[in-house]
Amino acid sequence: MEEGVYYRCQRCANCCQWPGEVPLTDSEVQKIAAFLKMNVYDFVAEHTELRLNRGGLTLKEKADGSCEFLEGIECTIQEVKPDQCAGFPNQWNFPGWQEKCEAVPEPIEPKPES
Repeated sequence: MEEGVYYRCQRCANCCQWPGEVPLTDSEVQKIAAFLKMNVYDFVAEHTELRLNRGGLTLKEKADGSCEFLEGIECTIQEVKPDQCAGFPNQWNFPGWQEKCEAVPEPIEPKPES
């Protein structure tokens, strides 16, 4: 990442169409289940899979690799989306992300010294 730059998301949903794991914490599982008005057991059974490293859960993907909660370019769990989703591309990204992502780079104003 470029130092001194923040990438403002344009909600293009291109990152949501990229195949890969979206690891979930226990609290994220609980928040998403509650948002969907499901009990945790049913949410886990219907909408998650075991991560490849067997170290937790990940959201299921559609056959094309996109997130199952993506409809068009809208995230149906936007209000409670996992931290990994919320942190893209500033907290994490993948090789070639700038070719797919429409986030707009903005300079971060340095904080005045006190």
